Order: sequence, then structure tokens, then C-alpha cells
Amino acid sequence: MKNILFVGESCFYTTTEYKGVDMFSETNYNESARIMREVFEKLGYKFTHIPCHLVARDYPCDPESLKKYDAVFFSDIGSNSFLLLPEMTRTGKRIVNRLALTKQYVEQGGGFCMIGGYLTFQGMDAKGKWKDTHIEDILPVNLLYGDDRCEIPEGADLTCIPGSHPILTGLPETWPYILGYNKLTAKEDAEVLVRWNGDPIITAGTYGKGRTLAYATDCTPHWAPSAMYTWEYYGKLWDNIVLWLSGNKNG
Repeated sequence: MKNILFVGESCFYTTTEYKGVDMFSETNYNESARIMREVFEKLGYKFTHIPCHLVARDYPCDPESLKKYDAVFFSDIGSNSFLLLPEMTRTGKRIVNRLALTKQYVEQGGGFCMIGGYLTFQGMDAKGKWKDTHIEDILPVNLLYGDDRCEIPEGADLTCIPGSHPILTGLPETWPYILGYNKLTAKEDAEVLVRWNGDPIITAGTYGKGRTLAYATDCTPHWAPSAMYTWEYYGKLWDNIVLWLSGNKNG
């Protein structure tokens, strides 16, 4: 059984309604990662999810705890959630840099994937703040310095060359549409598997003994509409991704 760690894809949100002179607010919680949990658990994987607000408490802070995972995914979560931890900001105490730890995990043979969104890569107003981090070092792409979102409300139909890479094995040439992505540039030694309008959407690469993937669009709404995440080949795509990412895990 493959063991994957999926970090992000959650949020709290507050809605305020005004009705004449009266108003009220309510706070709710949404966990989009449930879509990916269903995908991976149907594949028979052990799926460990760390929501955005629990990263400080639950993300591994030692090499052995991270090594038990065959692949690690970051999706729609900013670097500050890993770097501005309470035990450091409140007391000035030195702590483990969890991004440096993740880089070490990949260097020693782990698999890592960053999935696009408003807080991954750079995202909205560059608030993801992943540029010039340890994670950019291991990714097969270079990040922009500013807001890197490409919104496509009319939809972008994706295509691939089936079988041209292990990740594309068993997938058709024509894919469902997406509604946006993070604009990236592939590093010199990377393999771009899927493009749209010349921009890399899925890019594969290596770092040390490990393998990494940049999945520039989202895995859940809104950039990945239901046409994408209910696609009959969606599970096959993510199965291929995990199998490829974890291929070098043991060196």
C-alpha cells in the first residue's frame, strides 16, 4: 500500500449578509481535499491529510517521520504556514525548517508534488511566497516573482501525447478543460508533459535521488471543475503520478 501525505486544500471562510439595517455573519469550514481523499483511497492508498490550519502542529519535523511517506503533496497552501510557527514567532526559539526537511527528503529519494492554486507556487498577489524557497530548489520549474495566476473563464482544453512518459501511460490524448493555472517556466533538465498556450501544466523532474512534479493547475474547484475531477481517467492520472514519484524512493 502506497502511503501519501497531502497538505493543504482547506479553508475557513466568513460570510456577512446585510438585510436592510440588520446584518449577521457566519463562519464555515471547507475541506476540498475530500475530493482527493476519495480519489486516492479508491486506488487503495493510505491517505494522510494535514489541513492548512494544522500544519504547524502536524507536519513532520524530523526526517524519519517524513520518510514513511512514498510521496508528499502541497496543494493551495502558502509557505508562511510552514515558516511562521507559533513556537518560533512567540518565543524566538530556533526550530526545524520544515521546508529544508522536505528538500532533504526528496534529495534522499522521496517524491514531491506541488499542485497549483491561489497559495501555491506564487498565487494571488504572490501571497504563496514560494519563490526562492527550498521548495523552488527541488521543483522542476522556476517561479515568477509576482502574481502568477492565469485565469481562463472560457476554459482551456488540455491534450497530451499518450504514453510519452510513464505518467501519461493509459491516458487519452484529449483531457477535460481547466479554468486556470499558475504560470511557470520549466527548468532546463525538466520534462514538460502537458502544455497549454505554451505554458507548462504538468512538469516532471528530479532532485538528488528523488523525483518531483509541478502540477500547475488545481486538483479541485475552481480551476479543476467537475468535468476534470469526475473524469473517468482522473484516478488513473493520479495513480500514475504517485507511482512515478515514488519510483526512486529507495535510491
